[in-house]
Amino acid sequence: MTHAHGSIALVAERCTSCMICARECPTWCISLTSHTEKSAPAPGARERTHNVLDTFTIDWALCMYCGVCIEQCPTDALLWDGAHVPATDRLSDLLHGLHGG
Repeated sequence: MTHAHGSIALVAERCTSCMICARECPTWCISLTSHTEKSAPAPGARERTHNVLDTFTIDWALCMYCGVCIEQCPTDALLWDGAHVPATDRLSDLLHGLHGG
């Protein structure tokens, strides 16, 4: 399988914060944080909890664009994006991610 390697994009609403992408990354360039929220139970059902993504960051200075994170994601929350990572002279500009709450 060939890909036009641009950058890796996150579809945040698909992410369950399972951490598989971060654990499987050979260069450990992915970091994420999440918190737990309770779901409203259906009548007669027990209360459930689920993880909610807070931050997701890829350090492009470490990423080798191998695609392991994309292949391992069980919810297809990561995908190849045609946008290229721009050249920069500041390492801080190579961090890409979602920061919210």
